[in-house]
Amino acid sequence: MNPQEDQEPPGSATASTGARLSGGAIASGAGIGTLLAFMLQNRDDVRVSFLFWHFTTFVWLLVLTSAILGGVVWIGLGVLRRHRRRVDRREARRA
Repeated sequence: MNPQEDQEPPGSATASTGARLSGGAIASGAGIGTLLAFMLQNRDDVRVSFLFWHFTTFVWLLVLTSAILGGVVWIGLGVLRRHRRRVDRREARRA
């Protein structure tokens, strides 16, 4: 049996040490909490004009939609960055 198989990667949670929250999880939780508080305090209607569309919606719905779209763009840019790095590493190995 290989002794390296028994070792866990750094930063992984085990049953003996208990689960720990990472900085990213804490920051995400704080951001979601702040977003929820903002949405609960801003439940008024607002008129939105965007390009040639004009409509009335709740402020909380507009904020939630903006946050979701921002998250999708953020994740998409991360995926593109990882793909570019993978392609660059592959090309570097060939050279």
